[in-house]
Parts: sequence; C-alpha cells; structure tokens
Amino acid sequence: MTGWAAGALAGLGVGVGLLVVGSRLRARAVTLDERLAPYLSPRDATSTLLRETSRTSAVVRLLGLYDVGAWLERFGSPRAEVRRRLDRAGAGETVEHFRARQVVWTVVGVAAGLGLALLLAATRGAAVVPLAALVVIAGACGHVACDQALTLRVRRREERLLAELPTVAELLALAVAAGEGPAAALERVATTARGELAGELRRVVAEVRAGASVPAALTALADRTGLPPLTRFAESIVVALERGTPLAGVLRAQAGDVREAGRRALLEAGGRKEVLMMVPVVFLCLPVTVVFAVFPSLSALRIGL
Repeated sequence: MTGWAAGALAGLGVGVGLLVVGSRLRARAVTLDERLAPYLSPRDATSTLLRETSRTSAVVRLLGLYDVGAWLERFGSPRAEVRRRLDRAGAGETVEHFRARQVVWTVVGVAAGLGLALLLAATRGAAVVPLAALVVIAGACGHVACDQALTLRVRRREERLLAELPTVAELLALAVAAGEGPAAALERVATTARGELAGELRRVVAEVRAGASVPAALTALADRTGLPPLTRFAESIVVALERGTPLAGVLRAQAGDVREAGRRALLEAGGRKEVLMMVPVVFLCLPVTVVFAVFPSLSALRIGL
C-alpha cells in the first residue's frame, strides 16, 4: 500500500508539472490582438535602456509565474481589490508581482504537503485519497496565507498611520501658524518627519510639484489610504482652503479628534477583552481557590474516619 501511495503522489506531482508547462506553452502562442497591437496603438518611444527592469521580474517571466498567477486569480481576491490593498499597504509592487508571490507560496504549500504525505505513507501506510487531499489543502493554505499576509500588512500600516496622524497635524498647525502656506507647510513636515504618514505627505508634495493642486493631492491621499480619520483630515484641509477658514485651528481640532477617537477605540478594545480576561480567573484561579478551601476539610474527614 505504501508503494501505491508513493506512486500516486509522484504521479500527482508530475501531472501538476505537466499542467504548468502546458499552460506556459499555450500562453506563448501569439494571438490576433497581439499581432494587431503594434499597428493600432502608439509605440513607446522611450529607450529600453531607460526602462525600469529588475532581475526578479525577468526570472518571474522566465518561469511563467505571471501566467499561472493570472490563472489562479479566479480562486482569490479580485484584481481591483488586490490593487487597492497594495496601495493601502504602501507596497511598491504590481498585482502581477503579488500573484507571482502567491504562486510561490502555493508551490511551497504543495511541497510541504507532499513531503508530509510521503512521510505518512511511508510510516503509517495511509490511503491515497486522504494524502492527495492533504496536498491540495496544503497548497490552498499557502495560497490563502499569502493573501492574509497582505491583509496583515495593511492593518499594521493603518495602525501606524493613525498613530502618527495627531503629531503630523500638530506639526502642520505649527508651520501654518508660523506664517507658511499650505504647500510649504506640507513640504516642511514631509522633509523633517519620519514614518508612514510622512512618506504619504512626500508623495503629496511630489504631486503638487508636478502641477496638481493641494486639494486634489490631499483628496488622492484620502482615496489611497482609505482611513476615515485621514479622510476627514484631508477633507477638513480642503474645505478650509476653499472657504478661507483659519487652517491652524482646523488642524489642531483634527488632531484632538483623532486622539479622542484613539482613546475611544482603546476603551472599546478593553471592553471587548473583559470576557477574555475572565477566562484565566474562572478556569484557573477559581478552581485552585476551591481546591485549597475544600482539601483541608476532606483531609480532616478522612482522618476522622
């Protein structure tokens, strides 16, 4: 039975490899759209020496991971959702790079599941169907784990942005109160501060230097981050600039609101974890107290008998 299980798992690995090779060969076929594209769309006049290329991208394209990632896209998050989360995570990579990394994680999961299945087949002689299911589940776990890792990166970056927002708002208020304009204040804070929000402000300053208005750059910042406090912060600055409201007072008020919101979130988190805090008390401390209270009485009764 062990030999049959090993042969079945080896055949499964060969079948997956042939499927990947076949999909790669099919993707190399030139379609009609690709033949007509040079005649219907303008060609890029930029020199290929000036284009941004990386060794990783070349290796990924050589292995065909982009095509496999596009095929696996139907089993994961949509492309627009992945693009939005990559922007919120501050990752300077494309959706294709993320899909290629997801394929690598899936292959690692399949390899780990295959190794575990071979070990179980050699030691315990398990059936073929459960072992094949184990390999598939391990690959699916790798696929999902890559997506969850991106979600965790987004959550941690959002926490850092919210933690830095009150300080950055106070610095902007000080710069505006000192007589600098909105664009100059943003540039000063972006060049002197460090952190995730300072990096976003540097991107805003770059957009303003490229010709965009300050309200448009701040609106793009709010859309890119997707955080409600940061959205309110950007909208308040835009409204103050449009209506002529004193900007320093608005920024100080926004900093106070963000601190108050963080305090409320902390209290809510503490309230939600009260039940979890009672678990060690009820299931550990209380039984030990009861044992210490009852054990002497039981000992005395046993001695009296």
